[in-house]
Amino acid sequence: MTKTGFVAIVGRPNVGKSTLLNSIIGEKVAIVSKKPQTTRNRITGIHTVGEEQFVFLDTPGLHKPRTKLGDFMVKTTNDTIGGVDGVILVIEAREEVGDIEAEIIKGIKSRGVGAVLVINKIDTVRPENIAKTIKAYSDVFEFDSVVPISAKNGKGVDIVVEECRRYLNESNWFFSDEIVTDQPERQMVAEIIREKLLRTLDEEIPHGTAVVIEDWKEKKGTVSIRAEIYCEKATHKGIIIGKNGSSIKRIGSYAREDIENLLDTKVFLDLYVRVKENWRESDFNIANLGYRED
Repeated sequence: MTKTGFVAIVGRPNVGKSTLLNSIIGEKVAIVSKKPQTTRNRITGIHTVGEEQFVFLDTPGLHKPRTKLGDFMVKTTNDTIGGVDGVILVIEAREEVGDIEAEIIKGIKSRGVGAVLVINKIDTVRPENIAKTIKAYSDVFEFDSVVPISAKNGKGVDIVVEECRRYLNESNWFFSDEIVTDQPERQMVAEIIREKLLRTLDEEIPHGTAVVIEDWKEKKGTVSIRAEIYCEKATHKGIIIGKNGSSIKRIGSYAREDIENLLDTKVFLDLYVRVKENWRESDFNIANLGYRED
């Protein structure tokens, strides 16, 4: 009999949730950057081993939202916790439970779902700090297990998967054993471009950008893609483009390399920058730029 289970990966921004997902899957299915709030939509990663299929759901980092886009991201995470078989709470080593983590634990308790506590980035802290973290969290909730890891280096990731076996149920699989994510290629390409924006631009500007694939043509072993980058201010548009187009060319070059690896074909990528003022405060614009609850 085959088994399957849905497991949400939750936590505050920038604790390494997407890095953990990519490490489990063995491929890059979620973009990563050092900037917080990189993940905006729920990302599905499918890990099939033998007769078992784990469906991991990477969620936006929980934070105090300042925009309607932030509201959407928080709602996405909370809704995900309510519909899974288990939860992975990813944290960094701290001597006390933070407010955001306390809210997540409250949600886990109220839904009666089991959870694994994953302490990430253990290569950056002392063992005594990890011990204090375990005690602090054990005092507020009885996790099914606690696993210290370094998602970046892959250390302990296999133990996380092993601990999640308790959340599998006898069931037919929901996905083919040949796929690792249910994301459409267009969405993955848009996310790759946004990742390069996050990694290339100054601190605040990337949070006000969105990427939409406007045209996609395939012929004779090549793919031609036209993508539009939306920003909130005319001044931001100038920065994204750069002097004589230097910045947009660099973003396009970095993105094209990853897209060609993803699609395994030659890619022609055209990027255009549009201004849509304060789009993060408009429910219509948020949905129109690809952030939908479905």
